[in-house]
Amino acid sequence: MTGRHAPHALGANPWIWHSPVTHEALAETLPRLASWGFDCVELPLERAADWDPAQVAKLLAATGLAPAAVIAVMSPDRGLVRSGPQTVHITQDYLLRCVDAARAIGAPVVAGPVYTAVGRTWRMDRAQRAAAYDEWRENLAPVLRHASATGVAIAVEPLNRYETSLFNTVAQTLEAIGPLPARSVGVALDTYHQNIEERSLPAAVRAAAGRIAHVQVCANDRGTPGADHLDWPGFLAALTASGYRGPLCIESFTAHNDAIAVAASVWRPLAPSQDTVATEGLAFLRRVLASPPERTGS
Repeated sequence: MTGRHAPHALGANPWIWHSPVTHEALAETLPRLASWGFDCVELPLERAADWDPAQVAKLLAATGLAPAAVIAVMSPDRGLVRSGPQTVHITQDYLLRCVDAARAIGAPVVAGPVYTAVGRTWRMDRAQRAAAYDEWRENLAPVLRHASATGVAIAVEPLNRYETSLFNTVAQTLEAIGPLPARSVGVALDTYHQNIEERSLPAAVRAAAGRIAHVQVCANDRGTPGADHLDWPGFLAALTASGYRGPLCIESFTAHNDAIAVAASVWRPLAPSQDTVATEGLAFLRRVLASPPERTGS
């Protein structure tokens, strides 16, 4: 049962093996994903020169994989909130390049924590939070205009409390994007972060119904989907009920790459091998999606 016949296409992120994700990394990884039966792939763009959209388009065509999303990376030099004019300009330019890359390869969304550097936190009262959301919307506006004109949506990812203090929950993200056009900006759900911050995965999905733009999946420890305690039937049933029909992409990281291990706090292997994260996660998601949906009141 492949994504072409299931409710969702199933994809993976090359971060499972590589960082940065360069053309060479994609040339090695994409054929393997296709051979395992994945339908699509996420394409992180850590730096604008990491891969060339025209060349990646050829790789996608050769492997038959669809581009699920371009993944934006908010490194320490990027930010749209409580940042100086130069940082804001650098970030806007970077996000515009992400949009252009998505358009060039046919990806429907640019997804990620497109608001401030990952790991940057500060305390806010209600008024300060509202002001931060206003500032974010103002600084995101040129990116959003360009994305809307090119048919690319922005999927805003809430992160857990240890990685940001701005958007932790679906409710906060919905509050921030509320005034923005639904066709141009939505929520990117990530089961790892939602497991930490939400009291119920299905309830968080139901709250985001109509604004879900992208979905990333992994175990509660960032490992193999299904090798964990998450309510996968409830989560996937809620996604179906919400009307979301986009891809589900496995995002995990390797402890064997110094840069990504430190950035993602992956201090130990999360599976017997990185291939296991992808192949067993794919098999698990197919099994759950093939099962009758379960009702959940949580």
